[in-house]
Amino acid sequence: MTLKSLLLSSALGVAMLVPGLASAKDLTVAIQNNLTGLDPTNVNDTLSQTSLRLIYQGLFGFDKDMKLVPLLAESYESNADATEFTIKLREGVKFHDGTDFNAEAVKINLDRLRNPDNNLSRRSLVSMINMVEVVDDLTVRLVLDAPFGAMIASLAHPGAMIISPAALEKYGDEINRHPVGTGAFVFDNWAADTLTVTRNDDYWKGPAKVDRVVIRSVPESGARMAMLQTGEAQFVPNFPPELMQVIEKNPDLKVDISPSIVEYYVAMNNNKEPFGNQKVRQALNHAVDKDAFCQIVFSGLCSPADSIIPKDLSFHVTAGEYEFDLERARELMAEAGYADGFETEIWANSNTESLRAMQFLQQQLAQINVDVNVVPLEAGVAAQRIWSIESAEDAEVQMYYGGWSSSTGDADWGIRPLLLGENAPPSMFNVAYYADEELDAAITGAIGTADPTERAKYYETAQKLAWDGAPWIFLGVADLVAAQTADVTGVHMLPDRGFLLEDAAFTE
Repeated sequence: MTLKSLLLSSALGVAMLVPGLASAKDLTVAIQNNLTGLDPTNVNDTLSQTSLRLIYQGLFGFDKDMKLVPLLAESYESNADATEFTIKLREGVKFHDGTDFNAEAVKINLDRLRNPDNNLSRRSLVSMINMVEVVDDLTVRLVLDAPFGAMIASLAHPGAMIISPAALEKYGDEINRHPVGTGAFVFDNWAADTLTVTRNDDYWKGPAKVDRVVIRSVPESGARMAMLQTGEAQFVPNFPPELMQVIEKNPDLKVDISPSIVEYYVAMNNNKEPFGNQKVRQALNHAVDKDAFCQIVFSGLCSPADSIIPKDLSFHVTAGEYEFDLERARELMAEAGYADGFETEIWANSNTESLRAMQFLQQQLAQINVDVNVVPLEAGVAAQRIWSIESAEDAEVQMYYGGWSSSTGDADWGIRPLLLGENAPPSMFNVAYYADEELDAAITGAIGTADPTERAKYYETAQKLAWDGAPWIFLGVADLVAAQTADVTGVHMLPDRGFLLEDAAFTE
């Protein structure tokens, strides 16, 4: 198959607040968590990934509707069983440091990412690649270990964006603080809670319409709203829905609501008792009112989860329902030997939304004598304590509240990183430390075929097995809410909770 060249503006970006009012040519965007790093191959969170789209680009990407588009690639072809992919690259593109973008640059990047010795957090995106071959200056061929129908979608994930080979050689591991890509903006500074990028006047699509983007973390919801109202910020992605009515009454501001592929859950560490007991995990699912969760945490802009992946993701099936049933929850707790409950703690990022969710869960679980201590963590601390541990034995986390979106648009990335047994931290994101042979077989079966019918069968099995096994408290899929000043155009939310800003402009 062939993906024909499309010259689309890949609106990429993120920006945030600076003290004082923004100038007419500066775009400021307020986000709720700190960025955790500037190496796209080694960050774990959507906000860092999507912010780096300002600086970096992948071979492929997604438009605002999450449709696959070519970026640094122009087209690709694959063989019938999806074990070889030949990719034609865009001519005339340069990295910000003047280095040519070419097939050798792609090989260096993909070889770096797939090398297990580098221990990069996004390695699983390309781990199925056996060899990267430079065919000519503008052509690469990927040879896989086995069929993989989601290969191109995986390359569209921001974790596979391309870094200047010269910068990799110059900075080594310090590339995390010295990003050099091909994107519409050039890195300027990253300090504390603020990332600043400036317009790339030599950008291959033509210069952006704003001079500068400033990204600053503001965890408190009310502060982000105030910055929008005073003009300190022009765009607030993931806007708190409980404050939406305030924005709607202001003619100088706009709010947009759209569906998402972000599912919220509580992972329970199966290596920590009592979470190794399936009946306990199922009991906790019955003890949480999912409709109330959606109402209290997301002001009703949310639907209770009915599977381990959202309904708008490919291969979704309804896996079941854990009805809110305290009597059944207590029965299961008694059967598991925990009729008197237990004490535990829950971790999450320290933003307003996550704090509200943890407090809600604390109240709900108290009804079955589960005493939950709420532990908010700054994003960088969470990254270290949860995702960057040396081994599973070092994991302290007991319960973790968070959300996940498949930023490849495919069910593979919605399931494999989170629930395949071998993908526990630090290699990937199975923070439930859940391992089930039948589930593993279904997940690996799905990535071993390019046949959509076969993949659908495997993913149906995987969803039903995981739902019954209950490694998580399944919560809900929330809509996206974004707010902006009325004089800004070209800013878009993505269904995975990321955002695109490359086409941002002011109407004045």
